[in-house]
Amino acid sequence: MNTTEHAVRILVVGEINVDFVFKGCRALPMPGKEVLADDFVMTLGSSSMICAMGLAKLGNRVAFHGRLGTDASGEFCLRALRDAGIDTSSLRPDASLRTGVTASLSTPHDRALVTFAGAIAELRADEVQDEWLRKAGHLHVSSYYLQKALRPGCHRLFERATALGLTTSLDPGFDPEQKWEGDVLETLQYVDVFLPNEQELEAITGREDLNAALAAVQNGRTRTVVKRGSEGCSSLEGGRVDVPAYAVDAIDSTGAGDSFDAGFLHAWLRKMSWLDCMQWGSACGSLSTRGIGGTTAQATADQALDMMAGKP
Repeated sequence: MNTTEHAVRILVVGEINVDFVFKGCRALPMPGKEVLADDFVMTLGSSSMICAMGLAKLGNRVAFHGRLGTDASGEFCLRALRDAGIDTSSLRPDASLRTGVTASLSTPHDRALVTFAGAIAELRADEVQDEWLRKAGHLHVSSYYLQKALRPGCHRLFERATALGLTTSLDPGFDPEQKWEGDVLETLQYVDVFLPNEQELEAITGREDLNAALAAVQNGRTRTVVKRGSEGCSSLEGGRVDVPAYAVDAIDSTGAGDSFDAGFLHAWLRKMSWLDCMQWGSACGSLSTRGIGGTTAQATADQALDMMAGKP
């Protein structure tokens, strides 16, 4: 399969921050207690950037827009995006802003995050120019709940993209306030692919049963695949469709869901079957856990193909 066929330009709009990853925590810390980690690394973070980096590594043409400062963290992120071949021409480092930072406390099976939003909270949907949209074939947004200034205009952004002929995808991310407010369900009217994890989907829909939650977001347009960590992923396509995760020697699960998004969209934008898209997502999400941080072990297209073919 030639996975470079039908490659479209993807515009990712979202948050920029650095991850401080504490790898191999014995457990996630409890208040008043301390845990030890096996290793530490400073790496590129944010759901949006991890997805963009994953898409680029798979061979896609990617542009990125977000907000960042002129500080060392901002310079680190900008350099990493450029080194990956991502178009950063819309990025304007702002000396009045501080680039966001996330501390990721990771065990082999789960992780907890602490984020200083900084510039993340400043990105607005109306910054995204129609000119940028016209140059793209697909729009992806991650971290709807984290980006407070982006959230009110997100519906209109997807509506604009749809009117200009783009396909669209949304990963809502976790709500740090756990209020799950906003117009996500209304926004989905202009979203082609919805990529929540199981906890997020059930919170957004108010359904504790996965099948009921998947049914609740069906609107005649949006197709949803829910990420379930070590359980793989699921979707409703007539009946329930489940794809397992692939077995790897996991080191760190940071950003695995964002690498899943990259693999799924890579396949979907090449008009592969829905089941194939789920398998691409599962392979890329699983492979990303082999390294520390969200981007250090992201899959190439050949690696994903080998994983799906059962090659060592």
